[in-house]
Amino acid sequence: MPAFTLGEIMRKRLTIGFFIGLLAVAFFGCNENNSSDATSPNRPQANMNTRGANQIDGNSNVDLSRMNSNEMSNNKAATMMGDTDFMTKAAQGGMAEVEIGKLAATKAQSPEVRQFAQKMVADHTKANDELKVLAGEKNFSMPVRLNAKHQSVIDRLNGLSGAEFDKAYVEAMVADHEETVALFKSEAEVGKDADVKGWAGKTLPNLQMHLEMIKGIQSKMK
Repeated sequence: MPAFTLGEIMRKRLTIGFFIGLLAVAFFGCNENNSSDATSPNRPQANMNTRGANQIDGNSNVDLSRMNSNEMSNNKAATMMGDTDFMTKAAQGGMAEVEIGKLAATKAQSPEVRQFAQKMVADHTKANDELKVLAGEKNFSMPVRLNAKHQSVIDRLNGLSGAEFDKAYVEAMVADHEETVALFKSEAEVGKDADVKGWAGKTLPNLQMHLEMIKGIQSKMK
């Protein structure tokens, strides 16, 4: 075995200790990095952000769904309001045609006017009955009395007689049927409820025929 001096022995020990120290630092450094990766706040924060984004998206979707549902309900209400407004006007006009027709069937001087009045009673009674059935299916309450406009026509006609009555009745029927045809035509074209729209379209030709008939009678009076 070679002999070493005290100085050489000390240098060897220092060299060995230095390498051992480097190994220790490297070892503990790796453990610290692994631990940092496992417990890094960036990772759970990223996951938390992802969950947060998903939660926001989820809430956004729910709100959008509710908004769409509300819009659909509002649109449906607006649509039904238009159809029920039509049914209200149609019912009031139909009742008026029957009541005024009954009056004219007894008071009119002209046989042609009386025949027309009788036809109004028959045709509009039938249409009114159909509308009542339709209104029941739609849970719609039909008006049960004449409005002020139509009642005033009856009151005015009640105060007339003879040719004067005939002329006033015919004028009233022309005006009413022009308005009614326009009402039914509009519903038949742009109505939203398929059943109400269908009934308006089915009834419209008969109303147009009434209008042509009464205009023909009026033309003979001039």
